Amino acid sequence: MAQVVITRQIHSALASPSSGSFQSQIEKIKPAGFASTVLALEQRKCGRVGSVSAPITATRSARAEPEVVPVTPDDVPKMDEQIQQFGGIQQFVDYSVSVWSKPIVRRKTKIVCTIGPSTNTREMIWKLAEAGMNVARLNMSHGDHASHQKVIDLVKEYNAQSKDNVIAIMLDTKGPEVRSGDLPQPINLATGQEFTFTIRRGVGTADCVSVNYDDFVNDVEVGDMLLVDGGMMSLVVKSKTEDSVKCEVVDGGELKSRRHLNVRGKSATLPSITVLELVASCVSNWFNIDYVGKSWKEIWRMLSNADDKHFPIILISSSAMVARGDLGAELPIEEVPLLQEEIIRICRSMGKAVIVATNMLESMIVHPTPTRAEVSDIAIAVREGADAVMLSGETAHGKFPLKAVKVMHTVALRTEATLVGGEAPSNLGQAFKNHMSEMFAFHATMMSNTLGTSIVVFTRTGFMSILLSHYRPSGTIFAFTNEKRIQQRLALYQGICPIYMQFSDDAEETFENALEVLQKQGMVKEGEQVALVQSGRQPIWRFQSTHNIQVRTV
Repeated sequence: MAQVVITRQIHSALASPSSGSFQSQIEKIKPAGFASTVLALEQRKCGRVGSVSAPITATRSARAEPEVVPVTPDDVPKMDEQIQQFGGIQQFVDYSVSVWSKPIVRRKTKIVCTIGPSTNTREMIWKLAEAGMNVARLNMSHGDHASHQKVIDLVKEYNAQSKDNVIAIMLDTKGPEVRSGDLPQPINLATGQEFTFTIRRGVGTADCVSVNYDDFVNDVEVGDMLLVDGGMMSLVVKSKTEDSVKCEVVDGGELKSRRHLNVRGKSATLPSITVLELVASCVSNWFNIDYVGKSWKEIWRMLSNADDKHFPIILISSSAMVARGDLGAELPIEEVPLLQEEIIRICRSMGKAVIVATNMLESMIVHPTPTRAEVSDIAIAVREGADAVMLSGETAHGKFPLKAVKVMHTVALRTEATLVGGEAPSNLGQAFKNHMSEMFAFHATMMSNTLGTSIVVFTRTGFMSILLSHYRPSGTIFAFTNEKRIQQRLALYQGICPIYMQFSDDAEETFENALEVLQKQGMVKEGEQVALVQSGRQPIWRFQSTHNIQVRTV
């Protein structure tokens, strides 16, 4: 009862009508934003501010020491370099406001790595996990069943041996797609050259290649623009016969085996789900696969014609992936960043995980360092609220897979340090309405942000930890579960650190065991406070109608 009273006091103090609106009070206690900080700096340089400014010293809360814990030991020596690099900016930000001080946190945005020839060995999967991989993705469009099974077994082996980390498995199904056939060697297409696509099987010459779709000739018309490999090459249709489409190369390049083919502005009349996808969906449970990806080609049309709250595809899915390559081939490229932001907003408002994918560090397939635009791309996805960011060719067949993961880890970690926690979408409650847990997730987030604590939650289904994740608390969400499958699935969600532990019949004993585990693994320090949440759809050590939040000292 005492815990509930404390929650109500905090809520009433913040939301009191006599003190202004709830949002206005939040704004008053937030630290200065980046833009205002830089503006103040420029004003000081230009002499428009008359007061003499002294260096601002950051003070730490007695209850929680702000610290960023790197995921890998390799990042430790880099911390001093990062502090020096950003010191010029940070010294003008006042972090002394104790109610917004952050607890010990890990990187919250998760990293999805596509496993391929560069990384499908035991050594590389272990190194990827140590570098920051949270989800291992298998692309069914490449490789065979034996190679995918090998990776699944290796990830399972890693999860069985690792005590403080877990990797989820994502199976990306082949889906309804049009691809070119196999070639003995890559073909260089030159602008103005004539080239033919045919539905005859097994053709692979310098001027003609097979496609895997029998209705390809019927679906294209003279004058259509064919995009190859996500738009890396383009050809215009000049004529067609009963079994072939003759084209002229507009933008040339190197054509390799099994490249995507799209017709700009059109969708192929392929079945919405293939037999292979049905089989993959059925066997996923047998092989402990956590996520099965399904291609969605008509996303723009549905976004245009449906209200957000009636958005059927995301509603029936557990998560969504913003595949910018497919979107860029189907839509004008200037629409892609707008659509990315819109999909992230919809997913967050509906309580769904969202992954941003494609070309995030494309240059690192062949180069050891990324472009500055790619770094900004990762930061934008993090700031927009993505649960995860994904590497495709960078880790599947790139030359520098480990460096790509480390770059993504470092950029996400640095960007998260500038974000203010607890900024949930205004309509998030629509996804969890009429459930008491939503209110407690909100209050637990506010309490965690105010006191500078991490959150501990116990779950058998993952529901409460996922709900907390979408409210984006400043501290880490330590989700203890006695189900291995739930632990793996939670690895995708932003801010959640899933931990497997057997539950005792005695609640107090389980609480003490959980805090002991956190302290032994260095996730919390002695004397630090944590917010312990007991809520959710399935009660554990409580009555169905009883929900509470506790603050405990380690």
